[in-house]
Formats: sequence, structure tokens, C-alpha cells
Amino acid sequence: MASAAPSPFRVELGATLRLAGPLALANMLQMAVYALDVIFVARLGSHQLAASSLAIAVFGLINFGFLGLTGAVAPLIAAERGRKAHAIREIRRSVRMALWLAVVGGVGGMILCQFGEALMLLTGQDPAIAETAGWFLALLSLALIPMLITNVLRMFVSAMGRPVFATLVTAMAILVNALGNWALIYGHLGMPALGLAGSALSTLLTAVATALAYALAIGWNRNLRRYHVFGRWWRPEWQRFREIVRLGVPIALTVVAEGGLFSSAAFLMGRIGETQLAAHTVALQVAAFFFQVPFGVGQAATIRVGYHFGARNAVAAGHAGWAAVAVCLLFAGVSASAMVLFPHLILSAYIDVTAPANALLVGFAVQYLVVAAAFQLVDGAQAVAAGALRGLQDTRVPMIVAIGGYWLIGFVIAIMLGFATPLQGIGVWIGLAAGLTAVAILLVWRWHRRDTLGLLPDTAPGLS
Repeated sequence: MASAAPSPFRVELGATLRLAGPLALANMLQMAVYALDVIFVARLGSHQLAASSLAIAVFGLINFGFLGLTGAVAPLIAAERGRKAHAIREIRRSVRMALWLAVVGGVGGMILCQFGEALMLLTGQDPAIAETAGWFLALLSLALIPMLITNVLRMFVSAMGRPVFATLVTAMAILVNALGNWALIYGHLGMPALGLAGSALSTLLTAVATALAYALAIGWNRNLRRYHVFGRWWRPEWQRFREIVRLGVPIALTVVAEGGLFSSAAFLMGRIGETQLAAHTVALQVAAFFFQVPFGVGQAATIRVGYHFGARNAVAAGHAGWAAVAVCLLFAGVSASAMVLFPHLILSAYIDVTAPANALLVGFAVQYLVVAAAFQLVDGAQAVAAGALRGLQDTRVPMIVAIGGYWLIGFVIAIMLGFATPLQGIGVWIGLAAGLTAVAILLVWRWHRRDTLGLLPDTAPGLS
């Protein structure tokens, strides 16, 4: 007897895993690229490390915001694939206008980065560190345009079902960045020893190499090459440009709202104590590393839901969204358990947990990891629900939910518990968890009620 055909949900579960796996791995590898900069700069001294850390925090917030803006092309490409009619032409238009937006956004971000020193002084930083951070940020900003172009091409290859390209290119970026830092910071391979400036130039070199690698991969692959995404690059499609901006601005503000909350938490922890801030930084690195998997699943949800949205298959869109939620919650359960059961083992990847000098830091970090374990589930749920809703091209209300949940709930509770109770640092982390929980509940509810809320075209079949 022939075996029964797999259920539609299992089909979507398999499709989500095949798409999310390479994307999650690429996200983790990208963290390794950032970590390399810290490792190489740390050897220059505490002044350079402090200045670069401040500059990278500002640069990261600006960069992630514009990545959210240009990343809005992903649900459009997925929907155009699902519609099938004139797909090649429509996808080419979307990619072209997203590349235009990458250049415009990159220029805007570069202008913002020129005010780095003034921002550092405004937040009360040491003037000497602020000056170094200011020029380092200005130099680092040169990498914005190639980074945003890379993001558009990454969204294109992923939405076209080639996410493994993202993994391979990011792995290559690790090698380029390591070699660039080694040569330009310390003066190897006949290069001058540029110190901190060498780190910024290495970032620029890596960004350009990554963009070129994506372009070469697209030209090499027969399926991707036929879209001619670089053809007639000078030709405007203003309606499509406005559509990407309409979807992308709320995504960008959502990303900035969440990133701003965690950046602000660092300032709160700094007011509580130096050791608590160090423990917070380490624990947050652990949480951020594990978050890359739900983040990748959320990206896959955007593409899978977006594809079925374009095909007007509401039942399949529902299966795609819930399959992504299931994958995310399963992984989050594993990662949360690891944080609770093996905190010292996990922390040993970042610091020497056996050194007596680190005993207090480790104690605080273990406490924070317990809270981080609790919000692994809700952080993953909100990331995937937001990704699924983006697949339905629903970004404005999730933005409002994110800003309200992160700041009116999360930040307020963090301040109250951190400074008005004996909880201090653990109170700040409880505030972070509260904000993430509020956002997760509301976004999952909105996804669950997508049919009632009219988030799909009237012609779509009823949702599961």
C-alpha cells in the first residue's frame, strides 16, 4: 500500500525548516563577524575598546533600522513569486527599488553618524573617549551603503529559495574580516598599522566583498540570473519605491524600538554598577546568540507566509505561520533549559568563570541568564509572529504594539524595579522580559485573529 501523503502542516513545517536553517546559521555567523572586531580591538587597549563599543552601539542601531527598511522587499518578492503572473518583471522592479532605497538610506545613515561625538557628550561620556568614538563612527559609516545593498541581495536569494547562499557568503565574510583586521590594525601583509582606524576599514572591506559575493552568486546561479536584478538599474519605479517605504518604515521603527530598549538598559545598568553592567553585557551576548535562531525562523515565516499571501492561499499561509511558531518554541525551550541548567558552561565561552576576580560578575550574569531563559520563549514568539505578519504585509499595527510594549511597559518597569526596589539589575531584566512578553502576546493574538481583522484579501480562502 502507498503511504499516506503528509499533511499540509507537515509540508509547511519541512519547508520552514529548510529555509530557516541556513538563515539562522547565517545570522549566527554574522555575530561571529561582529565578535571578531571586538577581539582584535581589545588588544589595542581599554580606551580604544570603550570608544569602539560606544560607536558600534550607535552604528548598530542606525544600521539595523535601515536593514529593517530595506528588508521590506522580502515579503514583496515572496508575494510576487506566489502570484506567478509577471513574476520576473515584478521581482526585478522590487529588487531594483530596494537597491535604490539602500543607497538613499545609506547616505542618510552616514549623515547621522557624523554627529557621533556630540551624541556621546550628550550622554555624559568622557570627552576623550567621545572624540575617538566620534571619528571612528564617521569612518565606520562608509560601510553602510554596501551593507544595505548586501541586505537587499540577501533577501532576494532567500526569498527565491536559495538561503544557503546567505550562509556561505557570511562564512566568507568571517575570513575576510579576520584577515582585514589582522592586516590593517596591526600592520601585517605590508599594510600600515592603522590601529582603530584599521578596524573600521576592515569593516568597509568586508561589506564591499560581501556585496560583490552576492552579486557573483546571483550571476552564477541560472535560476537567479534570469531575473536580471541589475538590469536597467537607473530606471525608477516610484510606485514600487513608495510601497517598500510604506512597509519598511514601520519595520525599521520596530527594530529601533527593540534595539533602543536593550541599548537603554545598558545605560541603566551602568548607573547601578560597573560589575552589573559587565554581567549584563555578557548575559545579553548569550541571549542575542540564541535569539539568532528564532530571528531566522521569523525571516522564513515572512517568506513562506508572503508566498501564500501572493498566491491567495489563506489556508497554506496559516499553516506556514503556525509551523514557524512551533519550530521557534521548540528551539526556545531547548535554549532556555540550557541557560538554566548549564549557565557556567555557557558563560565560560565569554569569560573565565573560575577566576576569583570574576566571581561577582559571574554571580550577576547567572541571575540575568535565568530571566533571559524565561524570555527566550516570548522573544522568539514575538519575532516569529512579527515575521508572519510581515508576510501578510501588516507592519503598521505591529510597530505600534512594539513601541508601546517595549517602552511604555518594558522600559517603565525596568526603571521602577531597577531603581525603586532592591532588585536593581535583576529588576531591569524583569522589565525587559515584561516588555517582550506584552509584545509577544499581542502579536500572536493578532496573527491568530488575522482572518477576523481582514489581514488577507477577500478572495483568499478561509484560514485554518
